[in-house]
Amino acid sequence: MTVADLIARDVRSGVFAPGTWLKQIDLESRYGYGRPDVRRALDYLTQKRLVQHVPNRGYHVFMPDSDQTAHILELRVILETAAVDSIVSYATPPAVERIRERARQFDDMILHGTILDQYEANLAFHRELLCLCPNPELLNLVTELRGRTSSALAGQWSTRARVEQSSREHHAMVDALAARDIPRLKDIIAQHIRQPQRK
Repeated sequence: MTVADLIARDVRSGVFAPGTWLKQIDLESRYGYGRPDVRRALDYLTQKRLVQHVPNRGYHVFMPDSDQTAHILELRVILETAAVDSIVSYATPPAVERIRERARQFDDMILHGTILDQYEANLAFHRELLCLCPNPELLNLVTELRGRTSSALAGQWSTRARVEQSSREHHAMVDALAARDIPRLKDIIAQHIRQPQRK
């Protein structure tokens, strides 16, 4: 595991709660890595919205605003479900198989990968699905909106059951896409996006 993986694991497990300041010297000692490696890891985790950098102060575990997160998730529901008609119309059998393979890769990362591997495999699945929409700005906008909410690393996948639920929803999306069942696909996507808000 890299130092970024180790920090991500400890954030996910609650060792570092949301809002906790991460002192580089403490991280160096805890994980046995030097300052440059820790700094690169923190910068990388900042890009993934697991950590937030405050200039002249340091890094702390990302603490999302729950109201803002809920509003952004609802925007994603509107955008991503509106794209379903186009996605289905462009879903050739090879395209469906590519998306199904991305779902399998996510499953493999649940069993054998790190938290960051799971995160990247999840993004790859959703990119593959949204790329079927002929409007490239949709993918850009959804990607930007994802960056404005807490990462699945810190929130959505707080338990193994949540990760497995995401996997089931990925496969259900692919099945609905293959069946060209537009209402079902819209419903699953909406549930999937709202998962972090579900108890």
